[in-house]
Amino acid sequence: MLISDQQLSQIIVNQGLVDNKKLEDIIAFARNADLPLSEALLEKDILSDLELGQLLAAHLKLPFINLSELSIPHELCRIIPENIAKSQKVILFDRSPTEIKLALADPANTDIQQSVAQKTGTKVTPYLATHRDIENALKVYRQDVQQTFNSMLRNPEFVPVAEIADLLIEYAYQDKASDIHIEPDEKYCLIRFRLDGVLHDILRLPKPLHDRIVTRIKVLARLRTDEHLTPQDGRLRLQLTSENLDIRVSIVPVAEGEKVVLRLLSARSRQFSLMDLGMRSTDLKKVMNAISKSYGLVLATGPTGSGKTTSIYSLLKILNTRDKNITTIEDPVEYRLSGVNQIQVNPRSNLSFANGLRSILRQDPNIIFVGEIRDNDTAAIGVNAALTGHLVLSTLHTNDAATALPRFIDMKVEPFLVASTVNVVIAQRLVRKVCKHCRRPQEISLTDLRQLLPPDVLAHNFGRRPKITAFTGDGCDLCHHTGYSGRIGIFEVMEVTAAIRNLITDKKDSTLISDCAQKEGMTTMLDDGLQKVLTGDTTLDEILRVTKTETI
Repeated sequence: MLISDQQLSQIIVNQGLVDNKKLEDIIAFARNADLPLSEALLEKDILSDLELGQLLAAHLKLPFINLSELSIPHELCRIIPENIAKSQKVILFDRSPTEIKLALADPANTDIQQSVAQKTGTKVTPYLATHRDIENALKVYRQDVQQTFNSMLRNPEFVPVAEIADLLIEYAYQDKASDIHIEPDEKYCLIRFRLDGVLHDILRLPKPLHDRIVTRIKVLARLRTDEHLTPQDGRLRLQLTSENLDIRVSIVPVAEGEKVVLRLLSARSRQFSLMDLGMRSTDLKKVMNAISKSYGLVLATGPTGSGKTTSIYSLLKILNTRDKNITTIEDPVEYRLSGVNQIQVNPRSNLSFANGLRSILRQDPNIIFVGEIRDNDTAAIGVNAALTGHLVLSTLHTNDAATALPRFIDMKVEPFLVASTVNVVIAQRLVRKVCKHCRRPQEISLTDLRQLLPPDVLAHNFGRRPKITAFTGDGCDLCHHTGYSGRIGIFEVMEVTAAIRNLITDKKDSTLISDCAQKEGMTTMLDDGLQKVLTGDTTLDEILRVTKTETI
C-alpha cells in the first residue's frame, strides 16, 4: 500500500473532493466490500484512475507518468524479464546515456530499482504509474502474433492445438478485443479480432488446423464434437494471470465448415466509471441526482455495443451499499458484482425478463436492474415497480434520449405513468479514440465543415472561426495501424423536468421533447462528440460515423 487509508482520506478532503459525510459513506462501503479506500474511490466515481495516480504521486513527491501516452521502445524489454515485470508491476519506458526511467505501481520497491541500476550501470529514476496503466503497457513484451504462431507450426507432425487455442484467447484479451472470429476459408483458417468495435484480420493459419481448433473449443465448452451441421452455443472459462475469463461460444455451419465466434466477457471491460467513459461533469451531476432518489426509472439507450450495460454497472457500483438490496435480471450476467443478487435469464425454464422481474418484486428489493426492456409486459412491470418505491435501472434500444419516452407509450404504458416514473434518460454511443502515440494535428476549414454539419450545429460548437484544429492518427504498431486506440463515450443526458412531463402527458412527439430538453440545457450526442473532436479525443469521421449525420 502506497499510503494509508487515513492519509488518503485527508488528501481527498483537503482537495475538496468529498465532505466528511460523503467520506464516511465511502469508508463504510470500502469496509463492507473488503476494498482499499483507493478502489472504493474509483468505484464511486469520485476520482478517475489517472487522477488518483496524480494525487498519490504529488503526495509522495514523485514524478507521475501516464504510460498510455507513450510509445515504449521494444528493446527496453530485454532489461527486465516479462515474468518479473508482470509480477512486480514495473516497466522501463525510456533511456538516455545517463538515465533510465522506470515506472512502478509501488515506488517502495527499491530492490527492482537497484537490480536495474546494477544491470545497466545507469542511474534509475522511479516514476509512479497506476496498476491499470502498467498492465496495459506490458503488452509491449508481446511478439508479432503471426511470427509467434509461425514458430509454433514449424514441426507439422506436432502442432500444439490446445496451446494455439489458449494463445489466441490470451492475445485477444491483451488487445482488449471483445470478440474472436475463427472463420474457415478455401485456403486457410482466418482469425479476426473485434477491436474498439471494428473487425480486423489478425492471423492466417493452415486450413487443416481449422477443424482441430474448432474441436478443441467444443471440448472446452462441453459441446458435441460429432455435430457439424447444427448451430451450437456454450460457455467456457479460461484462467488468465489477471482474472478468470468467461467466454461465450457460438458455432454455426457455413459453406466452408464451421465458424466460431468467442465473446470475451471480461470483468476488466466493466471496471470503467462514467468519468472514465468520458461523461462530462454537468451530465454526471444529472445522473447522480437521478440515482439519489429512492424510486423512479433510470434508462440507458442506444444500439447494441454502445456501452449501455457498462454505464449501468458503473451506477450499480455507486449504489451498492450494505443497507440496500440490489437484484438484477440479465441476459447474460456478464460481470459479477459483489453483494448484488444477479439472475440469469433462462428461456428453458420460462425465466424471462418479465417473469424474473415479477419474482424480484417479491424479494423486498430497493434497487432493480432489468437487463433490457424489450416487450410490453416488462415495460409495464418496470414502470409499476418504479411507481411503488423502487429505483429501477434498465436499457432500451432507441436512437436518442427523447425517443425513449414515446417508445414506452408504444409499449402500452399510460403517458401519465411514464411522466411520473422516468427520472433520467442516458443516450450514448462509443467512438474510437485517436491513438496518442501517432496522432497529429489537422486543420479543417469551415467550407469543409459546411458539407458535413448543419449550420446551427456549426454555429453552436465552432462559432464563426474560419477553421478548427482537430487530430488524426497516422497509424502505428501500437494501434494496429488504424490510427485509433481505445474508445470513449459520447452522451446525451435528459432529465425529465416538469416541462418534459407535460409534453409526455400530452403525447407530443420526440422532436418536441428533444427541443424542450435542449432549451433546458441538454447537450446532444452530436454536440458532445464535436467537443471531444476539439479536445483531440476522437475524430470528426468517428462522430459522423456513429451519429449517422447526413451530409447537408
